[in-house]
Amino acid sequence: MASAFSDIAVTVVFRGTPHHVNLLPESTLGDLQNQLEKATSVSPSLQKLLYKGKNIKQNRDGQETIASMGLRNGSKIQMLGTTSEELDGIQATESEQKRINQILQERALKPAYKVRSTGTMNSASLNYGFHQLLPLPHLRNPTSAHKLLRRLSDDPAIQHIMQQHQFSVGVLTELAPHEHPGLLGLNVNAGQQIKLRLRTDRYDGFRAYNEVRRVLCHELTHNVWGDHNNDFKELNSKLNREVAEFERARRDGTHSLSGLDSYDVYEPSPELEAEAHIHVLGGSGPFNRDEERRRHLSTEQELEDSCGTAGPSSLGP
Repeated sequence: MASAFSDIAVTVVFRGTPHHVNLLPESTLGDLQNQLEKATSVSPSLQKLLYKGKNIKQNRDGQETIASMGLRNGSKIQMLGTTSEELDGIQATESEQKRINQILQERALKPAYKVRSTGTMNSASLNYGFHQLLPLPHLRNPTSAHKLLRRLSDDPAIQHIMQQHQFSVGVLTELAPHEHPGLLGLNVNAGQQIKLRLRTDRYDGFRAYNEVRRVLCHELTHNVWGDHNNDFKELNSKLNREVAEFERARRDGTHSLSGLDSYDVYEPSPELEAEAHIHVLGGSGPFNRDEERRRHLSTEQELEDSCGTAGPSSLGP
């Protein structure tokens, strides 16, 4: 008979909440997962258990003992996963997405119209923008998520680059942290959908607006270029510069979204180039070109690493 001292007490943290689980050394991984299912409503098949940065479920069938896996009294485990309630919501959302995708495919077969520079907004220009905003209804505060998506959609600087580059996005929606923990954004089928990480990892609020908007500019670039090559980097940099230029001109009262004539040519001044870098990086204060260039490259690399659109990490809808 095992003594009390032979018990192994582990702490499993799920979305910021610790769950204390007592196990015997001969308890199996499956026993641990069953206890976690009762505590979190996440089924074993959807649980991802990270111990010392490694997935302890990988290449295991659930019959290995806790002791043989190296877990000791006081071990801490991080758990990722989707609850049964969230899974039902995701499935309902996916069904709705399939219906939306079918509608968008039917629209794509219709003739497209090109925006002409007339000095006023015309009906063709309405084709460029976000056709639907879709927060995830199974997550908390979908109303707040919808307001953030609406703010992005109505952002005058974003509307400006959408018109300027004739970008059309079928659905602007959110990317739940538990679905793809490493991603901040995803562009599906060159603008059919753009998914953005709106929420914090702990679901206790929303990420900073300027950070989300920067990711949106990155994903809009994928409407044109799939890979993170030089063509992509050039266009992505240009979009961020145009956002900064538009906002400066708007503050100075020299730019109007309805005045499309000014969209035909973009030649940023050195001062605007500097402001664009500061705007993209969220910086402030005196501009040091070398320092800002290093920060810019570091930030863009971080965005590429957390983007699921290009490369082997590319994900589907």
